[in-house]
Amino acid sequence: MKSIDLATNRLVLDPAAAGDLRARLGQDPQGGLKQAAQQFEGMLLHLMLKSMRDAIGSGGLLDSDQSRFFTAIGDQQMALNLSSQMPIGFAGLIEQQLGRQLNGSKSDSAGSPLDALQQSLRSQYAAAAAAQAAEAGVPRAAWARAAAALGTAASAGSSEGMSATGPRDFVDRIWPHAVEAAAVTGVPPHFLVAQSALESGWGKHEIRAADGTPSFNLFGVKAGRSWSGPTVEVQTSEFVDGVVRSERAKFRVYSSYAEAFRDYADLLRSKPRFSGVIGQQDGAQFARSLQQAGYATDPMYADKITRIIGGATLRQALAG
Repeated sequence: MKSIDLATNRLVLDPAAAGDLRARLGQDPQGGLKQAAQQFEGMLLHLMLKSMRDAIGSGGLLDSDQSRFFTAIGDQQMALNLSSQMPIGFAGLIEQQLGRQLNGSKSDSAGSPLDALQQSLRSQYAAAAAAQAAEAGVPRAAWARAAAALGTAASAGSSEGMSATGPRDFVDRIWPHAVEAAAVTGVPPHFLVAQSALESGWGKHEIRAADGTPSFNLFGVKAGRSWSGPTVEVQTSEFVDGVVRSERAKFRVYSSYAEAFRDYADLLRSKPRFSGVIGQQDGAQFARSLQQAGYATDPMYADKITRIIGGATLRQALAG
């Protein structure tokens, strides 16, 4: 029997996993690359398991939100373990491809191996996403804009904040960051754009400080006890027992839209209650999963996001 390596067979909910991978990539790029490729294979296996469960359906006497949550976590853990103990070959192919790109980037740039790997992953995802554009119903023009902008997405945040004059300008500004976050969450980027459009009024009602300084917070993420970064306090509306009330609340402040999308992706990945959102390919179910997880108090939150995803405004902005 093959021995179990506790270094690779760790819990999917382990908050230190991402930090450990980042450290290993810095100290041992080749070893870190192998571990990252293995995790990608685990993600692919998990998507396969999720597709099979969706095809089978549910609805037994013991079916509940809690049972579905633990089933999702169990599937993720199973996929992670299978990718490390009985790989199906994807990890090796991913490692070879990323390895060539990583080695090539070393001669072109003085950046860290981690930066090179992150750029390779973004490029890999953009290529795969473009191949699926027709199936997703997203115009190829939008993917072309993303591919052209991905090279500078990590540093593209404007110091002046959003100055969008319409939905197309809004989409053009944030699309590369949505693609990058989609690679982490497994959610189509136009779903993320739709949610940020709802939260920010297509960029026209972005949260700002009293002096007009932008927060770059397009998802309305509040600053709880776990947040150690800068904050801004503004008046907001919340629904309590179905009645809307006005109250003061603190929100997170970011240095760029790229950071805002990365933090949002980390939020979805790190909180078990958002497990139903991760990897969701159906727009209506994506919106319902957010609402069921308590992302917002507005009882119409899911309906509003769903309408934007399927609406002409987003479709025309993506096709522009």
